[in-house]
Amino acid sequence: MVRYDFFGTLVEVDEDATRSWYAKASKWGCECGHCRNFLLLAQQRKFPSLTLQALDAFDIPPEKATYVGQLYPTENGDCYQFSYRIAGTILTQGTDPSPLYDAGMGICTHETYPYGAPDFPTPHFDLEFSLKLPWVLEEPHHG
Repeated sequence: MVRYDFFGTLVEVDEDATRSWYAKASKWGCECGHCRNFLLLAQQRKFPSLTLQALDAFDIPPEKATYVGQLYPTENGDCYQFSYRIAGTILTQGTDPSPLYDAGMGICTHETYPYGAPDFPTPHFDLEFSLKLPWVLEEPHHG
């Protein structure tokens, strides 16, 4: 287990278990317009650099989120909440979600519902992001 500080939260991560699971995982599977927009941005790595740095630390492809949800429309796209499950434990919880950039925030949390990771190794926690992302699909945006 290796210790990391994500968003003011101290965690211990089983890097091998995390990498192994994502190496076999599929991309997020929802085919609604909002999720297809998210997946296109993820595959093109069009997330803020701090989000990509956190995922790259464990070789997690951005399109392999374990949860994706559109929260609300914005002027240019949508605010999304999305998560990536990590093998390990939260040692000390940050007090508030960390505002990392103008586009949104990140937090370490533990979601009890498995979303896209029902077979994920335990213990685990989730890196969760809320980001404003542009609409990039070549179809009308239905906020």
